[in-house]
Amino acid sequence: MQIRQATPGDATELVRLRAVMLQSFPQPGWNDDWREPALQTLVERLSEPEPTMAAFVVDRADGAGLAACVIGIIEKRLGSPSNPGGLVGYVFSVVTDDDQRRQGYSRGCMNALTDWFRSRGVGVVDLRASQDGEPLYESLGFRRTADPAMRLRLT
Repeated sequence: MQIRQATPGDATELVRLRAVMLQSFPQPGWNDDWREPALQTLVERLSEPEPTMAAFVVDRADGAGLAACVIGIIEKRLGSPSNPGGLVGYVFSVVTDDDQRRQGYSRGCMNALTDWFRSRGVGVVDLRASQDGEPLYESLGFRRTADPAMRLRLT
């Protein structure tokens, strides 16, 4: 298995894999209006000279696109006693095509992303785990937090 850092040229496949992941969660009113803005964001952010977004991928053996990916971002927040530097990583879009699962691709991509975070001085990494993904994340050292998440939709 070869894990590599994604390039802007991988953006179309990253959006395709994100759709695979999103379709596994029931969502009323599904549409594809998000795809083009997501594609543009990936191309822009993966092209930055000092990127705060990275994706790590595994290519399909048959050369027909990507088999798996993980995407993460770095946010600069105010420091705290548990994270003095204030750099926080956030992981999303951890997904492997159905026919490529159980080969360690997500684990490999997650390890590459956490190494990337570490090399940039990130002190804390957050993610939201599906029930299926939670065992993987726990094996990598992630733990549930006491902080409840809340959300306000502005649109």
